[in-house]
Amino acid sequence: MTPAVPRRGLRDLEPYQAPQLEVAARLNTNECPYPLPESFRGELGDAVRALELHRYPDREAQELREALAKHAGHPVEGTWAANGSNEVIEQLLLAYGGPGRRVVVFQPTYVLHERLAWVTHGDLFPLSLDEPWSISTHDAARALAAQPAVVFVCSPNNPTGNAQPVEVVEELAAGGDSLVVVDEAYIEFGGRSAAGLVAGYPNVAVVRTFSKAFALAGARIGYCLASPEVVDDLRRVRLPYHLSALTQAAGLIALRHKEDALAILDAVRQERDRILGELPALEVRAFPSDANFVLFRPPKPAREVWRGLLDRGVLVRDMTSVVPDCLRVTAGTPEEVGRFLSALKEVLA
Repeated sequence: MTPAVPRRGLRDLEPYQAPQLEVAARLNTNECPYPLPESFRGELGDAVRALELHRYPDREAQELREALAKHAGHPVEGTWAANGSNEVIEQLLLAYGGPGRRVVVFQPTYVLHERLAWVTHGDLFPLSLDEPWSISTHDAARALAAQPAVVFVCSPNNPTGNAQPVEVVEELAAGGDSLVVVDEAYIEFGGRSAAGLVAGYPNVAVVRTFSKAFALAGARIGYCLASPEVVDDLRRVRLPYHLSALTQAAGLIALRHKEDALAILDAVRQERDRILGELPALEVRAFPSDANFVLFRPPKPAREVWRGLLDRGVLVRDMTSVVPDCLRVTAGTPEEVGRFLSALKEVLA
């Protein structure tokens, strides 16, 4: 029997994954180190018990979108929600990318942007940035000269940590009819949001997530702030009932606990700044970060350091394929960060 043949190049692409190992300090996927309080769990449990799970969910997620719009100060007609920010990005590419339509990314950046451009048959057009990886007016001009259908800006940028200038996002938006997608997965930790541009530039779409600032990586909730026209186009490509009733309930209740989430943000920023402050004493190059992680370049081979940390119960992210000789560590609890710093000191000794 002849096996089915997948699309050309598919099996050359490795599945997207990050190691999920049982270690004392798992600091490789930029998750929030603290859960929302027990009161959140109690409210969520009550909400789940009240759901009619034998019925389809609200396909428009209207109540959640109204709450998100109020939270973000954005019109509900231009507010969209989906299964994590990655699904929002995929939907934007399904609507505005595709065969023969160029997708610009500024490297190094979040690798899923280019992966999803390929998955949706877009024409990927990568532009390289030099340290400190800030998009300049010249870089914006290079991007616009490529006549793209979609331009991605990640701010704060993953894995480098730096926020991108909002003025450059505006230059990209004003320079043509490209959809400028600003991935703000880490905006709650630092940097200036581009959401204020949407009112004047209907070709700007700002994408955010609950996985980081709202401590809900396991719930898979992402959202988009855009023009009503963009949201209508997302409706045309989304799967039916794409956001479960369980997910919608989790998002609504998390928004009621946003003051608790803000308290968590302060604790995470403190540990991020602790990492930034202590790495130079170990002769480690630590790059400034507006996010909940730190990219660093150790004085020894990065993969050797990664292995040494893992042997000591600390899992960080190997970023050498994205930024040469670099690793990335998530700002965890004080105990996790302390374990990371102690293990790194041993590995570098």
